[in-house]
Amino acid sequence: MNSLDLDPRQRAMLQEMGVRLWWPAPAQPGAEAEPTRPPTARGTPAPAAQAAPGTPPVSPRPQSPPAMPTPPPAGADLPSGALMLQPPRVLYPGAPPQDTPPALGAGWLIVAEGVAGADPFAGDAGRLLGNMLRALQLHRHPRAYLCVLSAPTSAGTDAEPAAVLAAALAELKPSVLLLMGRAAARTVLGRTEPLGRLRGAPHAVQGVPAVVTYDAPYLLRVPDAKPGAWADLCLARSLATPAR
Repeated sequence: MNSLDLDPRQRAMLQEMGVRLWWPAPAQPGAEAEPTRPPTARGTPAPAAQAAPGTPPVSPRPQSPPAMPTPPPAGADLPSGALMLQPPRVLYPGAPPQDTPPALGAGWLIVAEGVAGADPFAGDAGRLLGNMLRALQLHRHPRAYLCVLSAPTSAGTDAEPAAVLAAALAELKPSVLLLMGRAAARTVLGRTEPLGRLRGAPHAVQGVPAVVTYDAPYLLRVPDAKPGAWADLCLARSLATPAR
């Protein structure tokens, strides 16, 4: 998608997610232009502003370059079974099926970390996750599901993540998988590369297209990474098989 050629609907979707970096701010009505100085005679430099007596001259402060998003920390390797995959839960059970945009496909399965709890949209990370899904219009899809990565229970009765994932894919038959965060990518794909190497290209899990992106807690720490996350969401949407 051309990020410089957005229609009003796409701009509204970006605002839902909090991405406001790709177009200039509209001019404010009534704003006055900065006055220009009158020309000086025959190239004579304009007189500099006079400082108050006894005030030392102030050197201009150099402008710092804009901060760029840093990649997620590599972190230590997660041992096998360090995180468990919870069974999928439906996110928007009240969404009318007849109002679902066909381009969203037959269903979505999202795997994420850091949004555990009864309400996955609670807290700052949950609210950002909700905004990201709303930007995709998934709040209009009754078959959008979330699998949460969490620590194993003390009882030790958790099913292996591979078994939970296989059962979810067989039952839900989603059009696309959205893997949010490095832990989700490692658990589902079994890949150990840094997140930056896994983003930007489609993967496949049991024949289902999968896209890797940043998780909500990381985007809260590094807001400048939101445009990259938006590109990942657009990629996932483009891979969704249109519903019939």
